[in-house]
Amino acid sequence: MIIHNISQLLTLAGGPQRGADLGNLGLLSHAAVLIRGGIIETIGPENILLQTYPNEPRFDAGGRVVMPAFVDPHTHLVWAGDRAAEFELRLQGKTYQEIAAAGGGIRSTVRATRAASVEELKAQARPRIQAMLRHGTATAEAKTGYALQHPGELHQLQALLELDAEEEMDIFPTYLGAHDIPPEFEDNPDGYVDLLCTQMLPEVREWWQSHAPGRPLPFVDVFCETIAFNLAQSRRILETARALGFPLKIHADEFDNLGGAALAAELGVVSADHLVKTSPQDIAALAASETVAVSLPCTPFGLADPHYTPAAQILQAGGLLALATDLNPGTAWCESMQFVIALACRYLRLTPAQAIAAATINAAAAIGQAGRIGSLEAGKQADLLILAVSDYRHLGYRFGGNLAAHLFKRGELIY
Repeated sequence: MIIHNISQLLTLAGGPQRGADLGNLGLLSHAAVLIRGGIIETIGPENILLQTYPNEPRFDAGGRVVMPAFVDPHTHLVWAGDRAAEFELRLQGKTYQEIAAAGGGIRSTVRATRAASVEELKAQARPRIQAMLRHGTATAEAKTGYALQHPGELHQLQALLELDAEEEMDIFPTYLGAHDIPPEFEDNPDGYVDLLCTQMLPEVREWWQSHAPGRPLPFVDVFCETIAFNLAQSRRILETARALGFPLKIHADEFDNLGGAALAAELGVVSADHLVKTSPQDIAALAASETVAVSLPCTPFGLADPHYTPAAQILQAGGLLALATDLNPGTAWCESMQFVIALACRYLRLTPAQAIAAATINAAAAIGQAGRIGSLEAGKQADLLILAVSDYRHLGYRFGGNLAAHLFKRGELIY
């Protein structure tokens, strides 16, 4: 079909946008999009496409913005239970670290997730997926990490594979067995690292090859922080995963600057995420690499923390910057990339154009999919979002509502 009557067509063409180039929307006026077989066949002047293909089905965009669907490159989509009580504790002055030390935090969700079946995990995740779709996200990365023992982590991987097959969203799984030190290894963190490297990661690879034959291996991630895994432990986990053929991600510099971002650049990690306390030296290392810096502004917002990713410094250094929700039960239960954009404009000081690029083409790069999604170009998957407004700058300007009017996935209208 041909999507026409578009006020602003944001193509984001040309690949991931680095440094000062961030914010090139590839904006076209009086343009239309021809989709066939779930793929964008061509983009061109509306009058020419309508004349050239007079019998093609048409979809009237109503004089509104058409842009690539959002890509969310960092979520913890599958978990059981909630942590509303912890939110109240934080309002009473307890820190994230104090709550974790008292048995709350990630470990609270671990207890609930270990007790849940695959079907229960899927049932709790589905409303979150539907909320993401309603707000314009067509593709998401999603992590395990809420079991911290072998059967439960595999249950989460199984749930993610089944949700990917059953739901309209494309889901790219990440194995995050190194999300925290499990309670059983509280006094022996190196013992858990040994278990991860010698048994769990090799068994995950074997399990994946039998349960998802022909599909690329999932990402492997590690939470490199003082309260989780130190730099040496993180290096060992990532190097072991890389030797097994897994693509890599890392949580780094959310609370402390341990050198995780520089490690990511050294090891060719696909993305380094959080990056709140990242040093100028680590920023320079990231900017000299292909690693995408993924900012998660919902997380400091959820913690009422005034410190955010130093986006200006990352861009000045020439880095690749992306945005994600960090959807999780503890600090950022938010399914809306639109709200992420609003936060990024205010606290990262991005323009709406920069934030949109960080939430589409650069976000696609953060999951290794920039060649397939994240922009509107001939040959790419037809994942399109039609906004309920005629000017793209309403993204960022407005917040708390939903500006998604229509969402197309592989050329099919799904919302």
